[in-house]
Amino acid sequence: MSTAAFVVAAVVIVALLIVTSWLYSKRQRGQSSQRSQQLRDQFGTEYDRTLAEKGDERSAEKELTARQTRVSHLTIRPIAADEGVRFSDEWRTAQGNFVDDPSAAVRDADALVGRVMDARGYPEGDFDQRFADVSVNHSTALGNYRAAHDIVLRHTQGQASTEELRQAMVNDHALLTELLVDQPAVETVAGTAAPAALPA
Repeated sequence: MSTAAFVVAAVVIVALLIVTSWLYSKRQRGQSSQRSQQLRDQFGTEYDRTLAEKGDERSAEKELTARQTRVSHLTIRPIAADEGVRFSDEWRTAQGNFVDDPSAAVRDADALVGRVMDARGYPEGDFDQRFADVSVNHSTALGNYRAAHDIVLRHTQGQASTEELRQAMVNDHALLTELLVDQPAVETVAGTAAPAALPA
């Protein structure tokens, strides 16, 4: 092989490597961009909150992906129709008690949301871990739950007004509704699909 032919072959090989590398890099960026968009769509405002907390996109997405992986190993189940009715009745009781005793009503509502999470299969743990687990499937209403929980904590220190307690009830109701309704229909004994109860 002549020197000229060798140089041409080397240039062609280098050019092919550069083009291949560029195409691979472009594909990786496209996949990364697509993955970022999927996480943004799934987590909504929780994506933004996690990004602000972690400080960079890569760390935030690593955290959210870890949440997805953790929850994929949990057994999250739908609420049975009779459970849905019972939880809806408990909600109506807590809501009805708000006028006479807002503090107790808000505590009852907060505890009820926790029991519904238990029934769905989200493991008990500290608030942040449970919040992270629930965010995978219920990010839409979860900001409301965080706000309600913060109000409950401030109320225990005597720092929440009655209007804030009312807002906590509204926020808890948003997540409770999603937990009870945002699920597949439950099969009844007769084999027909029964919708989960919707809280009032």
